[in-house]
Amino acid sequence: MELLHLTTADNVKIVANYFPVNRTKHPNPRGWVVFLHMMPATKESWNPLADRLQQEGYAGFAIDLRGHGASGGGPDGYTRFSDAEHQESSRDIDAAIDVLKGLGAREDRITLIGASIGANLALQYVSRHRSFKRCIAFSPGLDYHGIVTKPLIESLPEDKHVLFIGSRDDDRSDDNALDVETLYVAAPYGVDVQKEIVDVGGHGTNILGHNPELIESILVFIQS
Repeated sequence: MELLHLTTADNVKIVANYFPVNRTKHPNPRGWVVFLHMMPATKESWNPLADRLQQEGYAGFAIDLRGHGASGGGPDGYTRFSDAEHQESSRDIDAAIDVLKGLGAREDRITLIGASIGANLALQYVSRHRSFKRCIAFSPGLDYHGIVTKPLIESLPEDKHVLFIGSRDDDRSDDNALDVETLYVAAPYGVDVQKEIVDVGGHGTNILGHNPELIESILVFIQS
């Protein structure tokens, strides 16, 4: 893992963990992944998944979103953010993508994986950028800080692939499993949409801690 520093278009300093692949084992990465954490987590919350994907030949890029961790506005600056400021985190994704492209990544082989607000940001990004094909959303919400997801899902073209992951015992949402179901059925005909809803897991990346077998499902999804 390597620590990288980048700057967004609006001059926010972002810190990231980069997980390069072993070029002896994988001369060419099988793909690339951008990880977007939930609140109040940081980029390190993705380490178990990023490590495993790295072993399988997928280079990862986990960022501290603005106001979190070591990035500009942190620590805990996000607690004072307006909805508009939370939405500016899309610029953080832009900066991460630019770095990955500089390292040889192709947009159509980059998967965005997000948790909670990170899930909504990932869904928004994939819906707005035609060349990005895959997204994995842990505990997405119908409306987190003004990022409303159902219309985004309803507008997806047929070449998109989305995996929703939620838990029935989510402790931060009244019924996140129902939100996941709502988004799942909102996808247009022809979109490759999948879901994994577990009984126990809590919220966001906490789900992986209780259900490590989901990593295999994620691998299958990314490889499909």
